[in-house]
Amino acid sequence: MGQSIEVRGLSKRYRIGRLQRNAMIRERVAEFVKRPWGRGRGEPDSIWALRDVTFDVAGGEVVGIIGRNGAGKSTLLKILSKITYPTAGSVGVRGRVASLLEVGTGFHDELTGRENVYLNGSILGMRKREVEQRFDAIVEFSGVEQFIDTPIKRYSSGMRLRLGFAVAAHLDPDVLIVDEVLAVGDAGFQKKCLETMDGLRGGGRTVLFVSHNMAAVENLCSRGIWIDAGRITQDAPAKDVIRAYLASFAGEPQGGHDLSNSEGRVGSGEVRYTKLEYLAPDGTPRQTTRSGDALVLRFHYHAEKPVHQPSFGFRLYTGMGTLLTETSTWHHGIGINRIEPGDGSLDLEIDLLNLLPGRYWFSLWVTGTGGTPVYDGDVRVPLDVEVSNVYDSGRILDSRNGIVYFPQRWNVPVK
Repeated sequence: MGQSIEVRGLSKRYRIGRLQRNAMIRERVAEFVKRPWGRGRGEPDSIWALRDVTFDVAGGEVVGIIGRNGAGKSTLLKILSKITYPTAGSVGVRGRVASLLEVGTGFHDELTGRENVYLNGSILGMRKREVEQRFDAIVEFSGVEQFIDTPIKRYSSGMRLRLGFAVAAHLDPDVLIVDEVLAVGDAGFQKKCLETMDGLRGGGRTVLFVSHNMAAVENLCSRGIWIDAGRITQDAPAKDVIRAYLASFAGEPQGGHDLSNSEGRVGSGEVRYTKLEYLAPDGTPRQTTRSGDALVLRFHYHAEKPVHQPSFGFRLYTGMGTLLTETSTWHHGIGINRIEPGDGSLDLEIDLLNLLPGRYWFSLWVTGTGGTPVYDGDVRVPLDVEVSNVYDSGRILDSRNGIVYFPQRWNVPVK
């Protein structure tokens, strides 16, 4: 199968401070009053939403486009959908294109839901008979049967989205372009959207999917494109791109926290935690920690003098203060006879972090035999856990599903 989308040197510039050619008369009058004959206007500022973007998408490929707000993702999709045109470069899209870029894109507010379905079909070049063949499936999928003959302007944003996605997905497009379809709608509708896009993938359709739902992108897309400041930062397998993108949000490039100036700590101070690092099993910094990751916690400390038989440990709490677990070298029966003055470290290896996404808090401590004396205590350190495709299903696990998940397998007899 050949290339479905070809993008070469694509750039898009928006000018700020200059009226567009189609500006209304009252806007032109107001501009003239502020700047008679254009005096004082100066040269308008420019913003490059895209700069020299080049990539290909093969037929039948499902590509996730990710990036921060304002990175240029939506501008790229609008150009591919021919809603706007590039300042420079070229775009080639083969086949029938269906787009869902905003809630109700392409709908006419004064027309009913039924009329808009036929209108969208004609825009895609379909005959009335073809739309009629798919009409019942579209309405059933959207769940707006009761309001199908109501003007679209009376629809809620969720209803507009459901009908818009149903039209885009069921009118047999060769290329489906979807921007943040999961941002609106309940969990049941989101599930139907994901299943439909997965079915399009199986049917050889090309899909460009923009979403902040990294689990959905990882499950649906074999490839990811990360756009930042209008340029492609990375184009690689989806899992690699997602990991790099999430890592870019890390507050500390070392993948850890400096504890030397932590406030509110207790204890004598003969031993103090100085740093906590989050590492991958190979020892590299894990700047982003996700559900299901293997994780190494490296505890750095400084001893002011020799300390005999210390125990290093911590309690882990939810953001609401619920104790999740407590562990220490003492719990594991590990006896440390003596630590010398100076700096040292020790590692705790976690084979699989079974926490659901959210922010958690460590309370670190160092005690002597039997829990006294306390050398250091109540050292607060945050642990941010990001979403991950832990069950390889694309289903989202978040705080609504509890606090922890358990590695598991379902065995369902096939009849």
